[in-house]
Amino acid sequence: MSTLLIVVDTLEDWSPYFPSGDVISFEEYLNLPEPKGRVRVINLCRSRRYLSPGYYCSLLAEARQHHILPSLKVINDLSRRALYQLQLVGMIEQLQRLQPQHGESELRFRSFFGDTAEVYLRPLAQELFERLPCPMLEVALRFKGDRWQVKELKLLGLSDLTTEGDQDLFARALDQFSRKIWRKPSARKPARYDLAILVDPEESLPPSDPRALKRFIKAAAKVGIEAELIGRRDLQRLAEFDALFIRKTTAIDDYTYRFAKKAESEGLVVIDDPASIMRCCNKVYLSDLLRRHKIPAPRTEILCSSDEARLHEVAERLGYPIVLKIPDGSFSRGMAKVDDWAGLREHSRGLLKQSALVLAQEFLYTEYDWRIGVLNQKPLYACRYYMAKKHWQIYKHGEGAVQSGGFDTLPTFEVPKPVLQVAMKASKLIGDGLYGIDIKQSGNRAVVIEVNDNPSIDSGVEDKYLGDELYLQVMQEFARRLELRGRHD
Repeated sequence: MSTLLIVVDTLEDWSPYFPSGDVISFEEYLNLPEPKGRVRVINLCRSRRYLSPGYYCSLLAEARQHHILPSLKVINDLSRRALYQLQLVGMIEQLQRLQPQHGESELRFRSFFGDTAEVYLRPLAQELFERLPCPMLEVALRFKGDRWQVKELKLLGLSDLTTEGDQDLFARALDQFSRKIWRKPSARKPARYDLAILVDPEESLPPSDPRALKRFIKAAAKVGIEAELIGRRDLQRLAEFDALFIRKTTAIDDYTYRFAKKAESEGLVVIDDPASIMRCCNKVYLSDLLRRHKIPAPRTEILCSSDEARLHEVAERLGYPIVLKIPDGSFSRGMAKVDDWAGLREHSRGLLKQSALVLAQEFLYTEYDWRIGVLNQKPLYACRYYMAKKHWQIYKHGEGAVQSGGFDTLPTFEVPKPVLQVAMKASKLIGDGLYGIDIKQSGNRAVVIEVNDNPSIDSGVEDKYLGDELYLQVMQEFARRLELRGRHD
């Protein structure tokens, strides 16, 4: 369980806002008995100049191993333009998107936890917050040449918020950033741990639907974990939690990987962890891993160019049809089945424009694919996903719509032995997280198509056999890992 503290110079500074027991003065923080568990501190002192109370607040927080916002590094970086400019490298694209609204050549705005009053400035404010995380920041821009440039960044304190507009925006941003501050202690459910579940409400094919997410939250409460849904903008909130459960489709170049990396660095229990994401998301890595460990898989060739001699060689070895895949495709996307030379040449060229490497695999037709869900190297659930109607894949992507085939959900003890054995061998190569192993079966032959981190768990599908027990087993694993971590701390 984590503790949230908001430190101000004096409690009078907080008078414009709703009272909260989480708000303490700097003097109280100075003499604070060591709280149990993880501690998150938001430093809202009037000044963070060297040797000021605000400076000492962040200094003491780091010495006490509290998670502090802003950190001493951010305070120091913002004290000199030459230092914070180093943190702004790579923001040219974001600044280029801005256009002068009324022909002005200079612009000044305030950012509160990455939020600001002007909608068109919010993406910029959010990126600044991710690079230089601090509660309140004043940003000055100037238009020079053909784009905006950052002229000045200035840390703000509560005493700088002199208008009701700024105070209201700050309060809303703080509420969004950490809703815990507004909860009265008596209303909080007794929980040993806090779990963040990362989701994207706009995702078209999320790993878990809203009903499944509610069942995860309900199951968490049964094992003493308070679970909360978080989103893309909550990266800096991770230190409030004890664990992270990613329920958004992952990719190495996606923010999900940054969340996993940051959570791991903060000491959180993470499913799925960065190593699992890296190993599963790239099919080139996975193909080589399975080959080296002699795990049955489709015959595979790797293409790095559409050289015709090489394509002829691949076609001769694999035979038609051939399945082409980009390494990081998901949900049947980034794939093509080619039946002849013309298709192989056309689709390989198209896919090589998206990726430097493309996999070419033998085509194995089956009526359905097995999906074996594995958690901590133990089978969790088993499904048969049938191909979409008149299609060779489970998902058929059309214009504005996605079709999918039917499914069967079975107890894992009814899965054919060759399928279960190869699934467990493949999962052990990846780690001890939550995986979905896709397998094609023909008689006694079972081959691994891929291993998915962050597999689908939807209400009424993967939970069809186990029901609430499926969600409970996942949360029991979180609780086990958290307790184990606590004994080692």
